[in-house]
Amino acid sequence: MNGKMKAIVKHQRGYGAELQMIDIPKIKEDEVLIKVKATSICGTDVHIYTWDEWSQSRVNPPYAFGHEFAGEIVEVGSKVNNVQLGDQVSAETHIVCYKCPQCLQGDYHICKDTKIIGVDTQGCFAEYVALPAVNVWKNPKEMPYDVASVQEPMGNAVHTVLAGDVTGKSVAVIGCGPIGIMAVGVAKAAGASQVIAIDLNEYRLDLATKMGATTVINAKEANPVEEVMKLTDGHGVEVVCEMSGHPIAMNQGFKMITNGGRVSILSLPVRPVELDITNDIVFKGVTVQGITGRKMYSTWQQVSSLLKSGQVDVKPMITHHFPLEEFEKGFDLMISGQCGKVVLHP
Repeated sequence: MNGKMKAIVKHQRGYGAELQMIDIPKIKEDEVLIKVKATSICGTDVHIYTWDEWSQSRVNPPYAFGHEFAGEIVEVGSKVNNVQLGDQVSAETHIVCYKCPQCLQGDYHICKDTKIIGVDTQGCFAEYVALPAVNVWKNPKEMPYDVASVQEPMGNAVHTVLAGDVTGKSVAVIGCGPIGIMAVGVAKAAGASQVIAIDLNEYRLDLATKMGATTVINAKEANPVEEVMKLTDGHGVEVVCEMSGHPIAMNQGFKMITNGGRVSILSLPVRPVELDITNDIVFKGVTVQGITGRKMYSTWQQVSSLLKSGQVDVKPMITHHFPLEEFEKGFDLMISGQCGKVVLHP
């Protein structure tokens, strides 16, 4: 397909982005071209937009960014046989090598040579995106495009929560950004006995309640560790899902975990975090897990099944919709925290 398309371009090594007309991407023989119907803003996109330390060390403008989306296949490469024209799709955003020791063991999500769509390659904040066909996930035709666009971040939530058993267990979700809010819904659907959501933002704590939190704690108004101990008869929670990345919150997570509990960390602290490893990890016999991406593709199967069954309804946390041209409104909301998931429509 020839011609130009609208795209949100990270145009400079500094704050912000621009709406530009750029070339529609050409596909290779193992790729597909997708017409983007909905694309949601991720915390990673906010890092790139605000040009923080991480983005300064990782991305190379100018390029179109964005990685969460849903759309329709409009062109298929000559060697593609797993999808066809007209399929409604989303995509696994980690492009892996399939050659490193991790990939050869089936652990594609921790590939040594991972490239991330919209971070290391051209992204989906555009009218069209070209991707390897192996990364494409086919969606049910009845799934709304805005819901389909948040499956990738929901996969982060599913991977974090279900990295161990949560059935009948107490779970604390620390940090109620959109992924944390979805983690609340996943934990509830998976049979957690308590789902405690912790944040500083009342707007997002309200969304966590709508997604199934049994208790919410505003860390500005109460000590989360003391409150969790009250809720668990002094034992502490059995599972902590750390989504905030804040050193204080992370330390609180390790203080509130019970002996033998699990701490799964999805957040990305921008600086080293000091922990009391002796007392809060070793003597407690705690399991600590780093969580990255989604297991390819078992996590996607879990996400699709949870949405199709209705056990998790993500609609309450999709709070705003804008045309692509009004992307700045979406980023302003994400930066302020006065939103759940923001979806852009090319």
